[in-house]
Amino acid sequence: MDSFDLIVVGGGPGGYVAALRAAQLKMNVALVESTHLGGICLNWGCIPTKALLRASEINHLLHDLAPYGFAADNVRYDLETVVGRSRKVSQQLSRGVAHLLKKAKVKVFDGRAKLVGKAGERHKLVVTKDGRDVAEIAASNVILATGARARHFPGLEPDGELVWTYREAMVPKEMPKRLLVVGSGAIGVEFASFYRNMGAEVTIAEVADRILIAEDAEISGLAQKAFEAQGMKILTGAKVGPLKKADGTVSTVIETPKGRTELTVDRVILAVGIVGNVEDLGLEGTKVQVDRTHIVVDGLCRTGEKGIFAIGDVAGAPWLAHKASHEGVIVVDEIAGRNPHPLSPLNIPGCTYSRPQVASVGLTEDKAKATGRKLRIGKFPFVANGKALAMGEPDGMTKVIFDDETGELLGAHMIGAEVTEMIQGYVIARTSELTDAELRETVFPHPTISETMHEAVLASSGEALHI
Repeated sequence: MDSFDLIVVGGGPGGYVAALRAAQLKMNVALVESTHLGGICLNWGCIPTKALLRASEINHLLHDLAPYGFAADNVRYDLETVVGRSRKVSQQLSRGVAHLLKKAKVKVFDGRAKLVGKAGERHKLVVTKDGRDVAEIAASNVILATGARARHFPGLEPDGELVWTYREAMVPKEMPKRLLVVGSGAIGVEFASFYRNMGAEVTIAEVADRILIAEDAEISGLAQKAFEAQGMKILTGAKVGPLKKADGTVSTVIETPKGRTELTVDRVILAVGIVGNVEDLGLEGTKVQVDRTHIVVDGLCRTGEKGIFAIGDVAGAPWLAHKASHEGVIVVDEIAGRNPHPLSPLNIPGCTYSRPQVASVGLTEDKAKATGRKLRIGKFPFVANGKALAMGEPDGMTKVIFDDETGELLGAHMIGAEVTEMIQGYVIARTSELTDAELRETVFPHPTISETMHEAVLASSGEALHI
């Protein structure tokens, strides 16, 4: 049996970062991964979808050249090349992760790990591959970073051909002319944006009363208007009936408060949430608690079992790669006795890479009001920003929410071009506990869209300069 200081189960953005951090701190580390280094995010999520979305942005621009003084005839694309490029990007990064782990002398096991008991203070795990045991390993500390998978509902089961999960949606062999996306979280909206910009007729069905339910209500309203202006059909408060397949198409009935819609499409994408990968980990003989498919942890990602931690998607919302990575560092620093700060969920930014982009951090306006505080809210439109106009991206808004008494930045919400790159400014402000006073005194470069961030702060006191 091989012994380590730390065993990490899962090689996604939480697991491999935890392993690299542990190696930095001179720990003897093992990482167990059954499928692909980099996990879902790098191979089938964050990275390849951004490559696809970049291609769809280019396609959109090629069909909207006239305002810039250009013209292009017979614009077309090769779908195989579009998809192939996204796969190459993922493969390049996956190889990069493997190189980093090898460079850091992390021992990587190819297989699935399961807790099988304890040897003194050390947790024992068995690694299996293709149904047979390939290694027995042990460590005082174990990080579970096994991620999550797509949620399925009766009557809406994927088949990989006509009804897709995110995996099939990333590698289409042909472009559907008509598409139904069930669910309007970040994943659903990003796929809707990609396929619409590539020319498909897109319908979004969302069970909640608005799309992007995790975002500020005003921002999600602006997003819906933008998507509908692009030609998407959006049905909210929607109950999607059973999917019926015939002759290469899918038909269904969608009930909404406004009535009944009968719909026939070429493909359906299911984006209705995820469930944690908690099966076959050997948790039954431990004090690790599982609640609705997610492992229960405290602010330092500790489970009920000493020496066992859980990070990333398997440990619950928000289901974001950067949250998983930061949790991995926190856990390793905790093991090393470095006294890390617990991760505050309200300091984790959320980004949706649709067209337009959406980004946020902290409390929405509704949740800020629910705290009972007196608020100051500032908004600034992109149409009043020189760089946005120069880029041909005048549609967007920056919105900030402050505590009127203390000046604390409670939340920041953005929609428009490049907001996923800019939100980090507000994340730094929240993490550093800056108030509106410090943000007012901050100099933003000109001309940049980031100037809307400054103007929104000024607007919260009625002192915006350019509106």
